[in-house]
Amino acid sequence: MTAKVDSKEVGLVAGLNLFNFFLGTRDLHYGLWQDDMEVCIQNLPAAQQRYSDFLIKHIPAGVKRILDVGCGAGGLASELLARGFEVEGVSPSPLLSDAARQQAGEDFKIHQGRFEELSFDADQKFDLIMFSESFQYISLDSVFENAQRRLNSGGYVLICDFFKTGAPGRSVIGGGHSLKKFNRALEHSGLQVLADEDITRETAPNLDIVDQMGRELFYPTFKLIGYAFDRNHPWLAKLFRWKYQKKIKKIDRKYLSGERNGDNFALHKVYRLLLLQQGR
Repeated sequence: MTAKVDSKEVGLVAGLNLFNFFLGTRDLHYGLWQDDMEVCIQNLPAAQQRYSDFLIKHIPAGVKRILDVGCGAGGLASELLARGFEVEGVSPSPLLSDAARQQAGEDFKIHQGRFEELSFDADQKFDLIMFSESFQYISLDSVFENAQRRLNSGGYVLICDFFKTGAPGRSVIGGGHSLKKFNRALEHSGLQVLADEDITRETAPNLDIVDQMGRELFYPTFKLIGYAFDRNHPWLAKLFRWKYQKKIKKIDRKYLSGERNGDNFALHKVYRLLLLQQGR
């Protein structure tokens, strides 16, 4: 039986191709916005480069071997390789793995599968394990234990991702572990916190761009397609709306309600960079 393709994977690769064609960027991660940069889609590549620079700046001296968990399209791995680091990736997505090899090179080694399920040789250790917007997809139950087994003595874990604040109300922006649960898991991990920086303010504007794209690009486009579909195939259009009414309502609320913005993100999420060190 042919394995099904995850629609989220297809969406990510389609978005990657779209951004690459129009903006010349092959990164999937958030941008880091500061007061000197206007928040607009045209400045996204520069904001993403600031994010990459910010993350790489926190890699301690002496680190050589890095495991990039959830390496995405290979943008960060490419930069790390160019700066002389030895980098291997982890990816559960075959489509994104192909994109990562195209960007980082065919010699970029990718461990295919979920981080929790991968087996490494006993002598295959890393100086730093990095989770750039991938930590939210890893189970908190075993992530620190698994990471420490794959670290050299005194090695590091670098996390840059967002967490749920527990604010009242419902967020239209999914993802992220509960901050309280994360802090409990971290407390029991035995890892020492060397850096903990809140960059919510600098990352929240990415959602304003998503909101703008929804209102000014996606909505008019889908409205136009729907208009043509209704006129040319009225009965089929009616059946489609009935069958997928729940999904259509979910998409409307998620992308067209105006709630998917920076203010909503900053209320329900906190975006943090954490550098952790294993005891020697």
